[in-house]
Amino acid sequence: MLELHQIFAKQKRMLFFLLAFCALGWAFTPYQTVFAGLALGALFGHYNFWILVRRMERFDRSINEGKKVASLGSAFRFASGIAAVAVATMLPKYFHLISTVIGLMIPYVLLLVDRIVFHVKYQ
Repeated sequence: MLELHQIFAKQKRMLFFLLAFCALGWAFTPYQTVFAGLALGALFGHYNFWILVRRMERFDRSINEGKKVASLGSAFRFASGIAAVAVATMLPKYFHLISTVIGLMIPYVLLLVDRIVFHVKYQ
């Protein structure tokens, strides 16, 4: 589980850089809704990743203690994605819907890229 926390900490650092990039894009380009949507989606995506990390810890503890294995929280992550899309749909003046959906997937893409780099570097 220590490695999972390290991955989450690295994700958090990458998220701060992404949010800074979105803030610069929002401030200096005419595509303010696109960058706001990316930031909104990335925040909700990071929240989804945090839920996954927390549930994996509980899952690991349950397996080690021999208890019944609970759900991994798919419903919470799905509801969070719906909430992000609902915000973008209700406020189209401020958030671009497609970029919000793309932003939801950014933490998982970063995780995939990080794992590929890790395996290329250390294998």
